[in-house]
Amino acid sequence: MIVSKDHRYLVSEQGRPFFWLGDTGWELFHKLTKEDVTLYFNTRAKQGFTIIQAVALAELNGLRTPNAYGQLPLINEDPRTPNELYFKHVEWVIDEADKNGLYVALLPTWGDKVFKSTWGEGPEIFNDSTAYDYGKWIGARFRTKNNIVWVLGGDRNPRSEKDVNIWRSMAKGVEDGVGGSFKALMTYHPQPSETSSSSTWFHHDTWLDFNMLQTGHCRDEKVWDKVQGDYIHKPIKPVVNGEPIYEDHPVCFNAKELGYTNAYDVRKAVYLSVFAGALGVTYGCHAVWQFYQPPAAGVNGPVKPWKQSLQLEAANQVGFLRQLLNTFKARDYVPDQSLLAEESDKSNRIQALKGRKYVLVYSAGGLPIKFNTERLPIKTVTSASWFDPRTGQYQPTGTKLSELFESPEAGQDWVLVIRGN
Repeated sequence: MIVSKDHRYLVSEQGRPFFWLGDTGWELFHKLTKEDVTLYFNTRAKQGFTIIQAVALAELNGLRTPNAYGQLPLINEDPRTPNELYFKHVEWVIDEADKNGLYVALLPTWGDKVFKSTWGEGPEIFNDSTAYDYGKWIGARFRTKNNIVWVLGGDRNPRSEKDVNIWRSMAKGVEDGVGGSFKALMTYHPQPSETSSSSTWFHHDTWLDFNMLQTGHCRDEKVWDKVQGDYIHKPIKPVVNGEPIYEDHPVCFNAKELGYTNAYDVRKAVYLSVFAGALGVTYGCHAVWQFYQPPAAGVNGPVKPWKQSLQLEAANQVGFLRQLLNTFKARDYVPDQSLLAEESDKSNRIQALKGRKYVLVYSAGGLPIKFNTERLPIKTVTSASWFDPRTGQYQPTGTKLSELFESPEAGQDWVLVIRGN
């Protein structure tokens, strides 16, 4: 996988556009048996996912609690002495993903191994030297795998230049370990905040091929603003929302007062991210990222076991976004709010994309879409329809190019699809 020539998205080595539809399987290597891995991948592949985000040195006491086969990742918690039996299982999982047509966004470590903070378990094992050595080892260990995208960070914002240098050392190690003519495609996964993205610290680093941001787990975040912040950054690099609001997650981590997130919350964050210019987006489910299975304790109150949660509503809907965009063979669409005659509030946000001969507009609340018709890239309509993000079905509408288009149903999200000349 490489960055496209216009630096807006990713393409395969054969030049085919890659749509990043991720799932956060953070504890994948740490918790699942081979049988469960196969079930998970088979399910996500059928649902249309293309990449799974997973962590080698896992968050949930990953250095001291063994994997499903009794193996710890490091000998004596030393990143210079990885346990080959553990990483042989990691390799098996990566190969199994490839069999299912899936990429793995591989995090060499969760961020608590650099900076434990208040919610990590650590221990903190990395400095400049150990980060480089471990990065070089893991890069070399998996250099032959053609379905890996490298992700540093692991839900941590660097506190200082010291932390920044540790991550840079690990990135250099991965690059040197992968070596040869093959470029290690890399990004960085930060925490959510008003300003933070990988670009905050690393945009001008040559190892950072595309930016990743996290918009977090509160409702109606201005995901479009955060995506656009990276979209307009110079030099141009692609951007992906690597962690928007999860499904079945306590809203703002406060289930008692705010309840749990639902499919509508997820769809809004997913569509608004991509329609603001992201190369793709990552879905997440609160029970699935941790592979919650009673009687084991869950983190932050998961609702149902992970196998049941694989079939949640939004998990079966987000693939429709990929299907929609794949109907446009050329990846020539760009965000353009100037097409719209009116501003919209954040809970009913309307976000517009345009291509050479088409327009796509997402209306989060099903509100009417009013155009600046002189800004449209088409003068006559050949087809117009409303795409339902809940079902993946289309409802035709009139073919007259008018200023105002009314959705089939207010209070629900819709995408207006107009093709023309």
